[in-house]
Amino acid sequence: MEIFVYHTPDQVPDINKEARKGGLTLDLPACAIVIDVLRATTTMATALESGAEAIQVFDDLDVLFRTSERWPAERRLLAGERGGEKLEDFDLGNSPSECTPARVGGKRLFMSTTNGTRALERVRQVPILLTASLTNRAAVVRYLLWEQPHTVWIVAAGWRGGFSLEDTICAGAIACALSVERDSDCAGDDESIAAMALFERWQTRLPQLLRYAHHGRGLAALGCEQDLDYCARLDSVDVVPLQVEPGVLKAAALG
Repeated sequence: MEIFVYHTPDQVPDINKEARKGGLTLDLPACAIVIDVLRATTTMATALESGAEAIQVFDDLDVLFRTSERWPAERRLLAGERGGEKLEDFDLGNSPSECTPARVGGKRLFMSTTNGTRALERVRQVPILLTASLTNRAAVVRYLLWEQPHTVWIVAAGWRGGFSLEDTICAGAIACALSVERDSDCAGDDESIAAMALFERWQTRLPQLLRYAHHGRGLAALGCEQDLDYCARLDSVDVVPLQVEPGVLKAAALG
């Protein structure tokens, strides 16, 4: 298994563009993992653990509204944020603390966020598409060990189009755990080596790193301290969000 890390969605080869040309000219990975620790992929895992039926992601809000209107009102929730704040007229923002069983159980979340949903769109055509966070790192590693994909792209959502500490450290956490479980180096590029080094340096101080990161500072300024603590809880959620059809994520079956 080889891990390749992309620090932003823009670094990922444009699979969808190549497909529209009439055929792929690049080799797709067997698996892609999208990470947006603060907070989209953390929220997704929490919502599915709390019994949400599925999460359907959108980059375009107009498409989100049109699609959600075809779903029964009692079984849908609109979840969205821009710049860390809940979108007007949406049921939920992008906080895992909102995703309680009473709130999301049995419902489909129609979701759009600043960074995470854009990253998912970039790798939508990969055969196995997962989302990961620090909270569900162990579950993701267990799924990968079961499926044994040869090539894995880890795509960080990033922050404002650039590198983010929190997403890269999560990529390193996954790569480190896989290397330990397989007793072999799984780093496929220098980016994955750097991500592993970052995790090894900060793994006992994840809450501090999330607050040190610029994205974390922004959320702290918005009063999201509780979310920062929750997002730093390594291996605390036993759910893997898996794309089951384009843009739709459900909880994967874990052996």
